[in-house]
Amino acid sequence: MRHVISVLVNDQPRVLARVANLLGRRNFNIESISVGESEEEGLSRMVIVTQGDERTMEQIQKQLHKLVDVIKVQDLSEYASVERELLLVKVGAAPATRMEIKGIVEPFRAAVVDVGPNSMMVQATGERAKLDALLELLRPYGIKEMARTGVTALPRSVNKAAATTS
Repeated sequence: MRHVISVLVNDQPRVLARVANLLGRRNFNIESISVGESEEEGLSRMVIVTQGDERTMEQIQKQLHKLVDVIKVQDLSEYASVERELLLVKVGAAPATRMEIKGIVEPFRAAVVDVGPNSMMVQATGERAKLDALLELLRPYGIKEMARTGVTALPRSVNKAAATTS
């Protein structure tokens, strides 16, 4: 089962390396990991996507809590959450096919962010499945380069009024 884990950590050198090393030593595969500032100064949020059963996830969380710089660990798979990923893709685009590519990109709410003599760069954000679908439609034009950020996520806000009335 796929799990998205949010880890609040001290914003210190080598914390990312220690977290990745801990998971790697225990043979946990990291599908994606993204790190950035959090809402609190001096803390960063890591979002890690991995696979495992409940026992494995419990073990991962316990191991993460043992690290000095880890403040909070939350398995977002247990909650309603919002997940997003950023994709930059450079696709082959002769002048004759540019309008065609723009027509593919538009329904995905993606944007053309660069145009070269024989290529276009597209930026898209959204859930992994959406980005995968866009890539499949762009493949026939030739994917020249691609970069993905990996998943970033937060739990959804709970509407207290709705929670008390249901």
